Amino acid sequence: MLKILKTLLLISIFSLVTPFLLLLGQDKEGMVKYTPDFKFTDGIYLTFDQVKQNNPIPKAKLLTSVDYNDREFFQKVLEGDKIYFYDNMGVRQEIPKNSIWGYSRNGVLYIQVQDSFNRITFVGSICHFVADITTYDSRSYSYPYGYYDPYYSPYSYSNYYNPYYSPYRSNMSRSELKQYLIDFESGKVLEFDVENTELLLMKDNKLYDEYVQLSRRKRKDLMFVYIRKFNEDNPLYIPVPAQ
Repeated sequence: MLKILKTLLLISIFSLVTPFLLLLGQDKEGMVKYTPDFKFTDGIYLTFDQVKQNNPIPKAKLLTSVDYNDREFFQKVLEGDKIYFYDNMGVRQEIPKNSIWGYSRNGVLYIQVQDSFNRITFVGSICHFVADITTYDSRSYSYPYGYYDPYYSPYSYSNYYNPYYSPYRSNMSRSELKQYLIDFESGKVLEFDVENTELLLMKDNKLYDEYVQLSRRKRKDLMFVYIRKFNEDNPLYIPVPAQ
């Protein structure tokens, strides 16, 4: 009799625990684990929260004369200073182009940085992308020959009649490719460097401890390797839009 009671007790415990174990093994409800084959919903994302929800403004709600089947649809829509669309209540809205997060074309995300849109080539809990950035140096003077001369004086007598001379400071600009990271939890965009890599890896104690024990040079060389490891150990889940 005692043996039968023990057996019944074990069966009862197993019946209570099994559904919980099965739930742990499933994807989150209404969400799928991100893989390179995943395609984000095409449309314009006003905010990063819409990216996390995989819920952009679709083409059908955008007010534009551009053909929906045009391969450069989004580039043409975003040529102007504003975009126009109907919200969920059917009310016409307009917002400045430079205030939107980005868009998805053919399932690929493009993020806006300095009024240009850059493809996110590596997506995960930590994303990586490259952007062409214009930087300015306001410390430089307008030197007449286009380079800095430490002995050049803007107040010398010879420059008084120089038609190319300007005594005022000017912004010297240059274009350069820079690498960035996106924390998919917060949406923060960070420069791709050792400090920010460490900051994002802190969410995985084991991986973080392993990384910070490396030499500075190794940490710099292996930044992307550890970001990939982080994404493998901490997969990203994306909502699936209702059909």
